[in-house]
Amino acid sequence: MMRSWILPVWLLACGLFAAAATVGGGTVGAALVPALAFVLLAVLYSPLVFPRPVGAAEAARLSAADGRPVVYWRAGCVYCLRLRIRLGRNAGRLHWVDIKRDPAGAAAVRAANGGDETVPTVVVAGRPHTNPDPGWVREQLRPPT
Repeated sequence: MMRSWILPVWLLACGLFAAAATVGGGTVGAALVPALAFVLLAVLYSPLVFPRPVGAAEAARLSAADGRPVVYWRAGCVYCLRLRIRLGRNAGRLHWVDIKRDPAGAAAVRAANGGDETVPTVVVAGRPHTNPDPGWVREQLRPPT
């Protein structure tokens, strides 16, 4: 669990260092720019921007009941972040499994990707799709017509 917070904490530390170096130069206002930029990056790369993760078994059970896709992801993954941002408010309608917190989720991703932990892996109707287009994932959330 702590591993998913390493990058955000590192980004915050870099932001504080950059701000302190700028303040050392004499301008407090200019120190806010790098500090805010690093804070934004830290938030984006933290688990906070993702919906609450569930375990792989729970996600499979919920997906079987409601037909919604399951997304296997990990914090710090640029492609997972891209998917999350492009889904917008619809992201909460999917079942998210953090493979760093759930060994069964990591095993499911390895099984779907030939032994690799490639994320995001989205499972729709029992079929895995590795790093799918966010627009396609959004279409999977629409009710069938």
